[in-house]
Amino acid sequence: KKPFATTGAGTGWVGEAAERPQTTTPTLAELAFPTMELYAMPAATQTLLDDTAVNIDQWIAEEVRLAFASQEGQAFVTGDGINKPKGFLAYDTIANASWEFGKLGFLSTGVAGAFPAANPSDKLIDLIYAVKAGYRANGTFVLNRSTQATVRKMKDADGQYLWQPAAQPGGSSSLLGFPVVESEDMPDVAANSLSVAFGDFQRGYLIVDRIGISVLRDPYSAKPYVLFYTTKRVGGGVQDFEAIKLLKFAV
Repeated sequence: KKPFATTGAGTGWVGEAAERPQTTTPTLAELAFPTMELYAMPAATQTLLDDTAVNIDQWIAEEVRLAFASQEGQAFVTGDGINKPKGFLAYDTIANASWEFGKLGFLSTGVAGAFPAANPSDKLIDLIYAVKAGYRANGTFVLNRSTQATVRKMKDADGQYLWQPAAQPGGSSSLLGFPVVESEDMPDVAANSLSVAFGDFQRGYLIVDRIGISVLRDPYSAKPYVLFYTTKRVGGGVQDFEAIKLLKFAV
């Protein structure tokens, strides 16, 4: 549970000898991010565990860890919040000009299911500057590979690609000077899709990870099999609705 201020403290200018009336007090509300349980329970026979030349316990644990990571990534983007984290695309959205707390602001491309034919990169620049300076400094683009393929073809007036590859192995590519993260769970470009996100996700989205991955080795419940009951408690949700903005492919 995380408190946040819905209204700030009242302030005002006064003269040196003027009366100081009481000002309004900040109002607090609460955001809650319950942890949900992610689980797997693969099985192997005791004979296999005894006779195999490789460490089956370790291999199963690694496979489950990778599967957990994939499911978590999907939940953080599109999860509905029912027995799983709530993804940032599952929150209500509103035109950025009318933004209000509790909703994510979006800008429209002006074309259903596409970037505009003329100066398409201008919409990406508008998206960057829809985010306030305090968040923009750590801004990151999030989009899937299909949308990346479209964006990578964009050029400036001099014919230079706006997309810049990573300067070194393991680094991130950049778009208009900001890093890019590829997420397969972002939607493809389509009519009314929210296919590009930009903002400071470290401040905007909170991940609650309790304890980590826990493995219970159970050789008793399903003989002759050994069950590997694997669980992880994790939650997530938007904590700062100003930090993330979306690009909507709509008129």
